[in-house]
Amino acid sequence: MALIRWEPAREIGTIQSEMNRLFNTFFDTPTSVSNRATFRRWIPAMDLGETEGDYVLKADLPGLSESDVKIEVEDNVLTISGERKAEHEERKDGYYRIERSSGSFRRSLTLPEGVNPEAVKATFDRGVLEVHVPKPEQRKPRKVEITVGSEPATIEASDSTEQAA
Repeated sequence: MALIRWEPAREIGTIQSEMNRLFNTFFDTPTSVSNRATFRRWIPAMDLGETEGDYVLKADLPGLSESDVKIEVEDNVLTISGERKAEHEERKDGYYRIERSSGSFRRSLTLPEGVNPEAVKATFDRGVLEVHVPKPEQRKPRKVEITVGSEPATIEASDSTEQAA
């Protein structure tokens, strides 16, 4: 077994590089595609909420159709991906500005254990994707009857706590 000398300065440099890379993906500056056009990385806005029986994810996907979006559930990870294509317009006079972002995107969310991937449902209406993920069934506490002396007593036991009635 070889001993390796720990160099804290190198570790800090590595962490700083990773943090810079992370922030650069969120705050991309326009990147030149050609002499005239620029693009920004596009990350659609998503909301995650819950109802009585479902987790509900809503994603704003303006300009896309349901055929442009792919939804997968694998190993308790829900992944939504797709691509919004750039619209290039040719103008000979004057100049114009492109502010709408385009490109491919991929968002992944970890689901709780026990989610049935076959029960996930999605709808797409007016540029809003809505995905319903049914919550997994919770374990119900079972009642265990205990006899104390000559009189039976009932307690409720769950996986984490036991209470005597």
